[in-house]
Amino acid sequence: MADITRRLGWRHLRGAPTAHVRHHRSGALVHDGPGLSFWFRALSAALSEVPVDDRELAMTFHARTADFQDVTVQATVTYRVSDPAVAAARLDFSIDPDTGVWRGAPLEQLGTLLTETAQQHALDVLARTSLASALVDGVTAVRERVAAGLATEPRLPATGIEIVAVRVVALRPEPEVERALRTPAREQIQQEADRATYERRAVAVERERTIAENELASKIELARREEQLVEQRGTNTRREAEESAAADKVRAEAEATRSVRLAEAEAARAVKLAEAEAAKQVRLADAEGLRTERLTQAEAARTVQLARAEAQAAREVGEARAQAQAAWLRVHADVDVATLHALTGTRLAENLPHIESVTISPDVLTGLLSRLGAGERE
Repeated sequence: MADITRRLGWRHLRGAPTAHVRHHRSGALVHDGPGLSFWFRALSAALSEVPVDDRELAMTFHARTADFQDVTVQATVTYRVSDPAVAAARLDFSIDPDTGVWRGAPLEQLGTLLTETAQQHALDVLARTSLASALVDGVTAVRERVAAGLATEPRLPATGIEIVAVRVVALRPEPEVERALRTPAREQIQQEADRATYERRAVAVERERTIAENELASKIELARREEQLVEQRGTNTRREAEESAAADKVRAEAEATRSVRLAEAEAARAVKLAEAEAAKQVRLADAEGLRTERLTQAEAARTVQLARAEAQAAREVGEARAQAQAAWLRVHADVDVATLHALTGTRLAENLPHIESVTISPDVLTGLLSRLGAGERE
């Protein structure tokens, strides 16, 4: 699509390299060619834009074979506009001077023309071909017939159209017919697969039989060797028992000799230990006796000293007490009896325990008063 811009009442068109632009002004051709760029007035200009690049047209249509089976044809036609002037004259490629958009649908017209033409030639070929032949060689036949038919179609050159290539992508029957056609091949393939399976199973059975025979032969050989192994083990066990008995005998003799020697050495050691212990006990007894004797002598001397000291102290205390008593008697020899009684009471009161209260009965008080009165009369 051309790019059109506006400037002060003028229009500027810039075309693409793959678009052929034709500009008529007042019926006269002013600009003609691909990739043009020019100014024009919208009121006096008639513009056409024809694409000159290769275009792909995909088409799908149904056809019927000679045996009345429907098939679907998928094809692609590549074409281009070889004469833009003729194409612009035969088809409406005019564009709007304000937007650059085609006023009609020229490409759809070309597509319809090419599709109908190609379909006509394809139907003509398939109508004379059976379904089986169409599925095998129909693609090539339809492609060649459609290419030849489009090349000889007089309307296409008259419209300025050139066919570049024709491709038939697929030629497919209806799904039910296709499944039915696949069945024999599928069955044959399945039979081949089953045959291969049976052959594989037969080979597997033969190999299993061979393996079983080999295993049986191996078991027989293993049993024979196991018998030899049992005999050899018995011989080895007997030999080991004999050697073990001889070794045990030698070991027992050596152990007995060692035990005797150890007993003799232990006895000698015990005798020596007993003698040493006895000598030690004798020495300890002598030392203990000497120590006891010394302790006894020291204790006796200490006892004698203590006795002497106690006797000396007792004698000195007795003498001091006698002297004090004599002095006391000498002091109180001339004192009257009442004073001595008072001193005695004082001493007695000093040595008595603490007395909270004293209760004097009338009998005791009467006796004391009587004694005091008698004393005063004397």
